[in-house]
Amino acid sequence: MLPSLTFVLGGAASGKSQIAENIIINSGLTPVYLATARIWDDEIQTKVDAHRARRGPDWITINAETDIATPLAQATPDQAVLLDCATMWLTNTMLDERDLGAAQNTLLTALAACTAPLVVVSNEVGQGIVPDNALTRQFREAQGRLNIALAAQADRVLHVVAGLSRTLKGDPL
Repeated sequence: MLPSLTFVLGGAASGKSQIAENIIINSGLTPVYLATARIWDDEIQTKVDAHRARRGPDWITINAETDIATPLAQATPDQAVLLDCATMWLTNTMLDERDLGAAQNTLLTALAACTAPLVVVSNEVGQGIVPDNALTRQFREAQGRLNIALAAQADRVLHVVAGLSRTLKGDPL
C-alpha cells in the first residue's frame, strides 16, 4: 500500500522518474500522470515523447503546467497520481511571474487534500555551483524551499542517484 505522499528527489537524469513510475505501477491502482513540462523546443518534445512511450497506454495523462490543484481534487482513491515534476511546475510558475509563496501554499494544500496516493518527483538543484545570475539563484533558492516543504509533508522521501534510490524518510520500498 502506498503512503499518502511519496517524494522522489534526485539530480537531472538520475532515474527518479522511472523509479517513481514503478512505484505507481506496482501499487496496482489506476496510474495517473500529471505532466508539468512545457514544450519549448524539439529537445523537450523528444524527452516528453520518450517518457510517454516508456509509460505506455495504461496511464491517464493530464497536462498540468501550473494548475495542480484541480486534477488533484478530481483524483479518486482507486488511482495513484504521479506529479512529474515539481521542478517544471516551479519553472512555469516563476516564468508566469506568479506569487511563489501563494502558489506553493496552494500546491501543498492540494497535495494534503488529495484522496489518491501521490508520488511527487523533483530535482535536487542545490548541490552544484553557485549560479552566475540573479534569476537562476532565485530559482535555486525557490526550488530548495519547495523541496524542503515537500519532504516535510511527505510520508516517504527517496533520494535517487544513478538509478538507485535510498530512503531518507519513512518505510523503505
